Amino acid sequence: MLRVRFAPSPTGFLHIGSARTFIFNWLYARHNGGTMILRIDDTDIERNTQSSLDSIFDGLRWLDLGWDEQYHQSERLAVHRETAQAIFRQGSAYRDFTPAEAEAGEAARGEGSWLFNPDMRELSAAESDRRAAAGEPFVLRFRVPRDRIANVCFRDAVYGEQVKSTADIEDFALLRSNGMPTYHLASCADDADLRISHIVRGQDHLTNTFKHVLIFEAAGATPPQFAHLPLLIAPDGAKLSKRRHGPVVSVTTYRDNGFLPQAFVNFLCLLGWSPKDDREVMGLQELTAAFSFEGINRSNAVINFTEADPIDPKALWLNAEHIRALPVEELTDRLLPFVHAAGFDVDRAKMLQITPLVQERIKLLRDVLTVADFFFVDRLPPYESAELIPQKGDAAMALAALLRGREALSTAGFTHDALEQTLRAAAGALGIKTGQMFQPIRVAVCGRKNAPPLFATLEVLGRDTSLTRIGQAIEKLQ
Repeated sequence: MLRVRFAPSPTGFLHIGSARTFIFNWLYARHNGGTMILRIDDTDIERNTQSSLDSIFDGLRWLDLGWDEQYHQSERLAVHRETAQAIFRQGSAYRDFTPAEAEAGEAARGEGSWLFNPDMRELSAAESDRRAAAGEPFVLRFRVPRDRIANVCFRDAVYGEQVKSTADIEDFALLRSNGMPTYHLASCADDADLRISHIVRGQDHLTNTFKHVLIFEAAGATPPQFAHLPLLIAPDGAKLSKRRHGPVVSVTTYRDNGFLPQAFVNFLCLLGWSPKDDREVMGLQELTAAFSFEGINRSNAVINFTEADPIDPKALWLNAEHIRALPVEELTDRLLPFVHAAGFDVDRAKMLQITPLVQERIKLLRDVLTVADFFFVDRLPPYESAELIPQKGDAAMALAALLRGREALSTAGFTHDALEQTLRAAAGALGIKTGQMFQPIRVAVCGRKNAPPLFATLEVLGRDTSLTRIGQAIEKLQ
């Protein structure tokens, strides 16, 4: 049975790179009829925060993909310790009684400059047991084979064959001196116990995998198959960082800016992966059907953003395409929360009338507040009277158009076709072009020239609001 897992640590908001890892795991599981597991890797007690955990769940729920099983690593410490003891009992680990300040070991001594402490590695079993029984703190380290040069090998589904000599792998820690598992041990112990068949994660974990293969083998488990994903990087080539790039790399930033979850999923999929036919706008079913490791690129993927605009232009384009493809009813339900959050009391029935008029004009859901704001307010914000003057016309022409328009609309039927017929006839009676008739009325009822189609707009606004606003425009010109 194919089983994959997404294992975030609650030490910060949900990173878009982590979200992409979740999505790729999910697509691979669904494409192959497998199981998707969410495992919160929360054993780093000092760095875990509830706000980070909330951010992870908020982001994942917004993606609206779901998962089949859920675990918290902190509830599985018995599994981790038993795995460590099993490795110790069969001779693949030893106690290191080095003082606690050296617990960082390899990191503290500099990368590549430290492999093991001979005094600790060669300590007799009897002496090791005696010191442990006396309560002396120790770190449990993996005993990397040293008697002969050997290679640790695995095949990565993206990067191909990977080989590293044991001569270049330090005796890494399995348990800290406080008895808590390290990332390496906890991750592998859980992967083995949960029968994970494929590990799909970021390329920054590629070097860890050599240690993980050693742990799996020492624990008597068959290593899963591995697929490491290219990293997401900033335009300057730097790795996307929560600390350096802030909200730009948070999933909730995209949600709060008005992305559709399916568009965001589509965008992230195209960062480092592509279908064989180079399609770009894809729904979830299409992505699931097309997804495979063969489509993953080894090169890092760039997210294009600036300090002024955190949104990648391609992401914006994809979101607009998905918005245009939504049924009006669904888009209405997506827009209403943004309208209500801005303080406008608009019911669903009215929003169902407005949505078709703005669907082609918005790229983000929040754009409804600027594109359709005149539908929501009782009185338009101030605008220049010059806006009312039509092309190749003057204030007198604008005033005449508004006066004739108000007269005609006071008795016209307020349906699209009737409004169009009425205003075209009014333009003919004045001897002006239809555009010269329509522009003053459009500005009068919308407060600007760039607005949705006039007749549909008038129909939604209704007779009373339309006539009131035209009257206010007349006063401006008089």
